[in-house]
Order: sequence, then C-alpha cells, then structure tokens
Amino acid sequence: MTLGAGRPPLIVAEISANHRGSLDEALAIVRTAAEQGAGAIKLQTYTPATLTLDSARPEFFIDDSSSVWHGRRLWELYEEAHTPWEWHEPLFNAARSCGLACISSAFEQKSLEFLLGLGADAIKISSFELIHIPLLEAAARSGKPLLVSTGMASVAELDDAVTALRDNGCRRFVLLKCTSAYPAEEKHANVLTMQAMSARYDCSVGFSDHALGPYASFAAVALGAVVVEKHLTMSRAAGGVDAAFSLEPGEFRELVEGTRRVWESRGEARFGPHPSEGASVRERPSIYVVHDVRKGERFTDRNVRIVRPGNGLAPKHFAAILGRRAAYDIDGETPLASDMLA
Repeated sequence: MTLGAGRPPLIVAEISANHRGSLDEALAIVRTAAEQGAGAIKLQTYTPATLTLDSARPEFFIDDSSSVWHGRRLWELYEEAHTPWEWHEPLFNAARSCGLACISSAFEQKSLEFLLGLGADAIKISSFELIHIPLLEAAARSGKPLLVSTGMASVAELDDAVTALRDNGCRRFVLLKCTSAYPAEEKHANVLTMQAMSARYDCSVGFSDHALGPYASFAAVALGAVVVEKHLTMSRAAGGVDAAFSLEPGEFRELVEGTRRVWESRGEARFGPHPSEGASVRERPSIYVVHDVRKGERFTDRNVRIVRPGNGLAPKHFAAILGRRAAYDIDGETPLASDMLA
C-alpha cells in the first residue's frame, strides 16, 4: 500500500457497523466498494468487552442529544455494531480478491495482535484512541503503516501521539483530520488543519469524513490529503448504527470520481502556456496595421490598433510605435513587425 505525493488519494470504504449483523451484507459491501472504485476497505476490530464495561451507571450512556446514538448504553451499542472477529479473514480474503487493501482499527493490544496475525495492510487508530499511548507505542513497533485519526485532539495530545509513534520506530503514518461528530457538518470540517499538521509534524495527512456529502473530502484532497476515509452502506433506508452518515453506492462512486478529478486538477506549480493552450495563445491580441500606410507615414491610433489574433508585435509596444514612421508601404490588415518601423 503506497501513499503520498504524486499518487491519487487512497479512498477507504469504512464498513464499520453497516453489515447490520450479516456476513453476507458485509461481503456485499466489500464487493460494492471495489465496484465503486475504492482502494481499500476498513473494519473495526473490537468486542464490547475490549472497549467498555457492562455497566448501567449514567456515564456508560451516550448523553449527546445531537448524536445518532443518543441514549444508547455503550455495551449494547458496541454489541450491535461490532464486526465478529471470525468474519475478518473471509472479509479480508474477499477484499484482496477484488484488489483492495485491507485495513482495520485496533483498540487495544489484543485486537492489534489479531490484525497483525491476519496480515492487515495498515492499522487504523481511531480519534478516541489517539490518547491511548500504550496502543500507539505497540502499533508503532509493529512496522505496519498507521492511519491515525485526530478528532478532538489538542496540539499537546497530537505532540504526545506523534512522539510516541516516532520514539517507537514508526516512520510510515498518516494523520487524518477528523471531526468526531456523527454525523458531522461540512462547516465543522476545518480541513485547513491538515496543512498545519503536515507542517508541524512533517508527515502525510488525510481526511476521515463523517459528513453525508462529498464536499469536505473534495476540499481535503485539494489541500493535499493522501487518504480519504468514508463510510459505505448498501442502503441508508435499511438502517443500522452508522447508516445516517454513510454513503450509498452511487454516492460513493461520486466521491471516488470527484476526489480523483480534484487531485488531477491540483497539477503542479507552473507558469507559461500549457500545450493544451496552444490555440488560445495564437488568439491573444497584438498590433495590426488596419489601414494602408505609405513609406514615411507616421503610425497613429487611426492606422494601427491592438486586435486579435497574436501575429503582430505585443501590445506593450503600442505607445512606443505611435509617431514612428513606416519603413516601407504596408497594406491594411497586416500584423505589425519590428522591421516595418523606420
């Protein structure tokens, strides 16, 4: 899995809980991801017990009224949403048979070891686990490329995370700008943060997008994202834990095609005409003799004008040639050349 400047951004289809408890549904999403142009699929590797406690205390419920999961108990939410670990191998096999890279989020040491045993192409660290320094240290030592989401992270927390990665030998990591709201709004994306992170940490950057539309992802690619991660579902109407902020297949195709076009439009910093502009260059204005001029006659704004096309002297010379005399007879509708000036 190669990322970086000079290559189109890697588009990662996040399956997450959109399988709705069905391996067949998960396999269908893998196939659809490939058909719609993704470069990788991503799972999440956890169980309720690896993430939380089976507790009914108030703090174990989601109390954010703006969340699609408002009021859910963490244990029950994770029980519904998790991808059974025995599904990972068939899902990875299906993805690889379609030419897709295989990525999953690790949340603690056990899931990390499990993914390393499966030969995951990269390990994702979620925004919530960015402060889980022991996990970052272990992931860094794995030698795998790491995708690290940065939702909610302060500069101090990012400093700690990047230091943990580099101190443990990780050189291949991408920081993903993320807004950890579900769903998120484009106006809260702040994709300019990617450039600040790239400059501060001298690393590649990408975008983990929880908005329903593709526009924040397009902006991220324009600003240099080498990875874009987006949730994919077969149908929002079918429901599911993550359906509200997931793209359907046709929308995912629009994301893939749009990000490639945006990436292509970045091009390079260059000046002067592009080869494709050759015809337009010839249609730029220049100085033309517009009426017959006899030898020795002065050029004036009545017998010379700046008009298209560009066969004559450049317009910047217009003031300098006024009052000069013709070196020989010149017919009207003739481009002015320097040897016509006496």
